[in-house]
Amino acid sequence: MATQLAPDAPVTYRTSPTASEMLDGWFAANPQAHPVHTHPWDVSRSDIYLEDRWQPIFAEMRAQAPINKVTGTPFGDFWNVTTVKAIQHVEALPELFSSSWEHGGITIGEPRPEVTDKFQLPMFIAMDRPQHTGQRRTVAPAFTPAEMERMSQEIRGRTAEVLDRLPWGEKFDWVDKVSIELTTGMLAILFGFPWEDRRLLTYWSDWSGDVEIGLVPELIEYRHGILHEMGHYFTRLWNERANAEPTPDLISMMIHSEAMKDMGFNEFVGNLVLLIVGGNDTTRNTMSGIVQAFDQFPEQRALFEADPSLIPNAVQECIRYVTPLAHMRRTATVDTDLFGHAIKQGDKIVLWYISANRDESVFDGPNVLDIRRENARRHLSFGYGIHRCVGARLAELQLRILLEEMHARRMRVHVRGRVERVRANFVHGHRKLEVELEKF
Repeated sequence: MATQLAPDAPVTYRTSPTASEMLDGWFAANPQAHPVHTHPWDVSRSDIYLEDRWQPIFAEMRAQAPINKVTGTPFGDFWNVTTVKAIQHVEALPELFSSSWEHGGITIGEPRPEVTDKFQLPMFIAMDRPQHTGQRRTVAPAFTPAEMERMSQEIRGRTAEVLDRLPWGEKFDWVDKVSIELTTGMLAILFGFPWEDRRLLTYWSDWSGDVEIGLVPELIEYRHGILHEMGHYFTRLWNERANAEPTPDLISMMIHSEAMKDMGFNEFVGNLVLLIVGGNDTTRNTMSGIVQAFDQFPEQRALFEADPSLIPNAVQECIRYVTPLAHMRRTATVDTDLFGHAIKQGDKIVLWYISANRDESVFDGPNVLDIRRENARRHLSFGYGIHRCVGARLAELQLRILLEEMHARRMRVHVRGRVERVRANFVHGHRKLEVELEKF
C-alpha cells in the first residue's frame, strides 16, 4: 500500500480555503451555474438547511407521501424515504438496498464517471457484505465498552482543559473554541495523529463531507488534490508503524488486520474519509446543536441545570433533535416493492434521518427538545442495521462528558451573535455559533 504514494515526495498541506468558501466563491463567479431545484419535495437543495426551513417540507411529505419520487434534480432522480418504519425496513435489507460504492455509494450525489473513475474511494460503510463485515470488525475494537472506559478519563481531562480556557462574559465562537477543538483532539488520539497538526483533520473532514462539491467538476478535481495530501500524510504514519508492535490506534489496527492490511491507496483514503467525517462531523455538530437547542428551549436548559441525572437521556434527545448527518443513500439491486411503491433496479433511495427523527408517529411533539423524552434513544441519527455508526458509543461518551463538565462549572451558554449553518444536504450543523457564558 505504501508504494502507491511515495512518502518522501514533498507535499505542502493546504489549510484554506474551506470547501464552503470555495463553493460559494465559484457560484458567485458563475451565477448561471447555480443548481436549479423545481420540485417542491426536492430536499437535496442546500439552502433549506442553511436557512433552517426544512422542517415543514418533510412534515408535508410524512403526512401526504412518506415515500415519494422526485425527478430532474441536480442530483438526478431519487426516492425520498422519510419515516422511521420505512427507513428501518430499507436498512434491514442490505442485499436488496445496496450501500456499495460500486452502485453509487451512501450520499445523494451522483458520481460523475468522467471525473470519479480515476479516483474512486471505497470505504467499508460504502461496501456490502462480506467485505463490509471484515473491515468493520477491524476498527470495531476501538469502540468497545472497555475502550470507552479506558478513554473516558482522558476525554474528561481534555474537555475540562478546553472549557477552562473559555472567556466568561465575552463573545466567542463555540464551534471553533469547543466543538472543533474537542472533536479534532479525539480524532488525533484515535489515529495517533501528531497533535500539532490536528486541525488538518477538520479541514480534510470539511472537504470530504461536502456533497455539493460534486456539482462542480473543477472543484471535484481540487478536492481530489486535498485528499491526496491527506493520503500522503497518513501513508507516512502507516509506514512508520508498519513494522512496529500493534498499538490501540486505528492505523495500527488496519495494518495488523487480514481484512485491511493489503488495501490500495484509494481504499485507504476512503476509509480515512469515513472515519474522519464520522468522528468529526457527527460529534462536532451535536456539540454545537446542543448549545443552540438549550438557548431555544430555556425550560429544558433549566431542567438540565437542576438535575444532572438527566444528562444521559439529554444526550440522546439532543442527538435526535440535531441529527448531525441528514441522510444516507441506498441503491436498489433488483426490482422490488417498497410499501406499495414500484422500485426499479438501480433506483436511488435516500433515507432522510433528519425527517425520521421528527416522525410524529414515533416522537410526540417532535419539533420540541424534551430531555425527559422516554423514547429519545429511538432516533436514527446513527443509522440502523449493519451500517449503524461504529463510533456511536464514543460520540455519546464525548457528549455526556461535555454536559457533565459544563454542569460542574455551572456554565450557561447564551447565543449572542452570528449563527451560520452549513450549506449542505448531508452534513447538518453549524459553521459558526457566537455565544457568551454566564453562571447559573
